[in-house]
Amino acid sequence: MYLVVIGWMYVVLMMSVAEATNTTGSLLGAIVTFFLYGLLPVALVVYLMLTPQRRKAIKAREAAELEAQRAAEAPGQSVDPDAGGHAPGAAESHRITAVRKEP
Repeated sequence: MYLVVIGWMYVVLMMSVAEATNTTGSLLGAIVTFFLYGLLPVALVVYLMLTPQRRKAIKAREAAELEAQRAAEAPGQSVDPDAGGHAPGAAESHRITAVRKEP
């Protein structure tokens, strides 16, 4: 895509130079040619062509923010299995064991 943009800007630059150096042309006409045939249309086309990339970046940023928000809301839930903050044997001392019948 950028190759086409560079090529078109080169063509418009040459058109502007031809307008400025022509005996019936003017510098103002060259500037108008450069902006109306070059910068404005190319800026519009590049903006429209990059819209899917901008949308993808926005969705990725929103997903990262949502993930960070979820991680901040649930500090007790972590990836580390021993992140409960209790001593290793404390939870087992209060556990009631099931009574089994012997066969």
